[in-house]
Amino acid sequence: MKTSFLLSALILISMSQMWAQDNRRARTNTLPMIGVTAPSFKAQSTNGEINFPGDFGQNWKILFAHPKDFTPVCSSELLELAYHQESFNRLGVDLVVISTDILSHHFDWKSALEAVQFKDREAVKISYPLVSDDSYKVSNLYGMIHPEVSIGENIRGVFIIDPDNKVRSIHYYPNEVGRNIDEIKRTLIALQTTHKNKNVLAPANWQPGEDLMVPVLSSAEKAKLGSPDSPFYQLSWFMTYKKNNQ
Repeated sequence: MKTSFLLSALILISMSQMWAQDNRRARTNTLPMIGVTAPSFKAQSTNGEINFPGDFGQNWKILFAHPKDFTPVCSSELLELAYHQESFNRLGVDLVVISTDILSHHFDWKSALEAVQFKDREAVKISYPLVSDDSYKVSNLYGMIHPEVSIGENIRGVFIIDPDNKVRSIHYYPNEVGRNIDEIKRTLIALQTTHKNKNVLAPANWQPGEDLMVPVLSSAEKAKLGSPDSPFYQLSWFMTYKKNNQ
């Protein structure tokens, strides 16, 4: 009887541990999907304590994630971001960078980067915050931890978040390939344009200033198609464009 009880207890404990592990993995791998409210967090950064996204008000926000400080590809990305930070500011965007090292390493990394002349350009100061995520709290909140592969391998996400704190775009990049800051900026401007003008879409390879697409036309707008004063034109019945200057 005693042996049977002990065996049952061991089985229950084993099953409980397996359930807890599976449940932990399920929580770990939860990615905040497009359209949901961006997960909030409080953390220390090179700019002091920040509450994300609340501290950034009605601005757009871009969250860049990095697995480690002083890695070569990530270092090139931070420098490229630094050279673009004023143009992002003009677009009403706040940049927030997270990396999973401790805060003192962030200060050392930032200081070292600010002495580098990247692509023959003058050294530049980094004004955006580098958030310490050594506990992996933020990485977990944003679905970037995948224990089956490597705890740090997938912490290469970019999340674009709108003024209502909704996630509007998600990009993941491998460790071997640096992020294209111009493409991230293009995506941001496209999202800002479609956010402001609800009945427009950005087609493939769209660049700021080019014509946009329209998902639906009213009966009156359809009636004017083909006339010189119509702002709309069609390549096919299912591909309608709106002239950028109208």
